Amino acid sequence: MSDNSLRQNGQNYINGKWQDSISGQTYPITNPAKTFQIVGEFQSSLPQDAENAIAAASGALKDWANMPAPQRGAILYKALDIMDRRAGEMAETITLEEGKPIADAIGEVKRAMNIIEYSAGEGRRLHGYTTPSELPDTVAYTMKRPIGVVALITPWNFPLAIPAWKLAPCLVSGNTVVYKPASGTPLSAVKLVEIFEEAGLPPGVLNLITGPGGSVGNTLVEDPRVKGISFTGSTDIGTEITARGSELLKKVQCEMGGKNAAIILNDADLEKAIPGVVQGAFGSTGQRCTATSRVIVENGIYDEFMETLIIQTKALSIGDGMDESNDVAPLSSKNQLDTVLRYIGIGTEEGARLTFGGHQLESEEFADGYYIEPTIFTDVDRKMRIAKEEIFGPVLSVFKVSNLEEAVNISNDVDFGLSSSVYTRDLVQAYEYINSAETGMVHVNAPTLGGEVHLPFGGLGSSGTGQREQGTEGFDFFTETISVYIDHSAGVKERSRFI
Repeated sequence: MSDNSLRQNGQNYINGKWQDSISGQTYPITNPAKTFQIVGEFQSSLPQDAENAIAAASGALKDWANMPAPQRGAILYKALDIMDRRAGEMAETITLEEGKPIADAIGEVKRAMNIIEYSAGEGRRLHGYTTPSELPDTVAYTMKRPIGVVALITPWNFPLAIPAWKLAPCLVSGNTVVYKPASGTPLSAVKLVEIFEEAGLPPGVLNLITGPGGSVGNTLVEDPRVKGISFTGSTDIGTEITARGSELLKKVQCEMGGKNAAIILNDADLEKAIPGVVQGAFGSTGQRCTATSRVIVENGIYDEFMETLIIQTKALSIGDGMDESNDVAPLSSKNQLDTVLRYIGIGTEEGARLTFGGHQLESEEFADGYYIEPTIFTDVDRKMRIAKEEIFGPVLSVFKVSNLEEAVNISNDVDFGLSSSVYTRDLVQAYEYINSAETGMVHVNAPTLGGEVHLPFGGLGSSGTGQREQGTEGFDFFTETISVYIDHSAGVKERSRFI
């Protein structure tokens, strides 16, 4: 196949027009399974491009905010229909530029559609509440208002779903947007914006700028016209955005990393638990913030668990994500490959036992991609770097413990607190785990993965700051609550004094 056969060039989208960057420069995106295939050329944006996008969003804000919320929701319903029509194309785009198995990409498109559908319906709610006033002849209630221009900064590992779960509630709430996708997955972003354009979104309401973060991201954070920043990505960058945004009195929401643990107790149903761990650890090549990167096994079933875990891991098929028969696809980039290999080396140096995998795949069928074997470490100490730091690849660390208390102590002994799970048939132990797990999401007899769109998504500690995403709480970040008092008395009266 020619390296030009997949090429789909993309422009920035500012004030309702597709346009080149002021820089006049573009950069290529290649298929991580076949790096000789160029997916497309995309704009290397400059701070001025970001400023132009902010100006467009500012200019469109008043009219969009004043549009009745059900009408804004109606545009999202149109976008939903268009995405449904283009679902196959969108899934293939995700796999071509990010690498994940096509089945996972199809699931991601469905996730994006679910959040758009949910958010569109909220256009008929956006609930405030009424309450009795302590003053006579006074009506008291609250209402929701948009915060203004919002910058959305999104990652490469879910290039459609994560932008959708930020964008949909943001738009329905009446905000205008400057959207900066990860530089590694711009084509999914271009196609998402195309969908909203076709749905009838007015010019300036949604603006897209692509390219490396650097100065463009700084412009979005620093510009006083930007009132809110919603970021998903690394903990280091999220921490910087949180600190600077707070200094500037902006609303900031950051969803960052995870080091998620699955606890397997002696009474667990291993026919359910082991496939859950395999899916959690190696699905999407481990490139999920909710991936299972640690498994903590009670000693009574440890040997049986490990034997079956290795059998099921060996059975995984590795290859191009476009082949539906493959379970594990390439890592997204050379940088990700190098990072994962470096951590495998660190684990070995620290004294963990490399029980399975751990090698880059470089034979003929893998020569043109960023492939690595699913990797399992045993004899892992909780103080090792592979036990505490996010690797973001198909690497699983295994611990053996004596009881649930020890398991929970290990699970909680990290800076992250995104997701965790326990497998047990004992409701007493299940609830003990629920009440002691220091994670924003807890699962019983299920993998650490994901979450449903009508429930809040987010974590504790280094996994996140600000208000949660998704569910009704997802709208709290994109709105301000206004308290209203209406005095409907006929004459002048002395009002009570209160704080």
